[in-house]
Amino acid sequence: MPRGSPNNNKRKADNMGDDFSFFGKRSKIGATKSTSRSKAADEVSFNQKKCLAWFREYVSPDDQETIGPEGMEKFCEDIGVEPENVVMLVIAWKMGAKQMGFFTQQEWLKGLSEMQADSIQKLQNRLDYLKALLSEPNHFKAIYLYSYDFARDKDQRSMDVDTAKIMLQLLLAPRWNLFPSFQQFLDQSRYKVINKDQWSNILEFSRSVLPDLSNYDMDGAWPVMLDEFVDWLKNEWKTE
Repeated sequence: MPRGSPNNNKRKADNMGDDFSFFGKRSKIGATKSTSRSKAADEVSFNQKKCLAWFREYVSPDDQETIGPEGMEKFCEDIGVEPENVVMLVIAWKMGAKQMGFFTQQEWLKGLSEMQADSIQKLQNRLDYLKALLSEPNHFKAIYLYSYDFARDKDQRSMDVDTAKIMLQLLLAPRWNLFPSFQQFLDQSRYKVINKDQWSNILEFSRSVLPDLSNYDMDGAWPVMLDEFVDWLKNEWKTE
């Protein structure tokens, strides 16, 4: 019997509260005190000089223009986020970072100025917002597609399958019932790399194909990899 029941371990990103704003908590309607306005202004203000000083806390003496892996580890510790947490991918996406484990000064300023975050506390105040982007389909698709070039080895045109499995676990495991089966398929398959077209179609498959595969069209424009996955999974179900 096809196992199409929802994954009990499925995790959802926290939803934004009604009072959430990209620039922090919205002021209550009708607040007129100047102190309230001043506090709100402090919250939304962005100081580039302060942001650059924060950036320099993480660079090494050998490269003052880039935060490397050691600086990135300290950055994660300071904002209270594990390096493997998906919100770090969202932050990298906001920055337009080109390489995993590195932020250039230009990327840092681009992302943090857009988020109006020039300090640890301000960025921490944006974390719920960043997580909530993963629950919005268009933003999630943009982050998912961005992750391919971000995570792949820049010396290779395609992503090695081991890296792909890690990224798919991070992005699709919480929201795709068939992900455990797809991971098993990759483990036993002949595939050593995943190209960009396959990567994009895995997302579309996860969104459009029912857990029991009843609406999968073998004559459709799906990559051969996904045809093979469907065949493999159906055979697995027959043996159960």
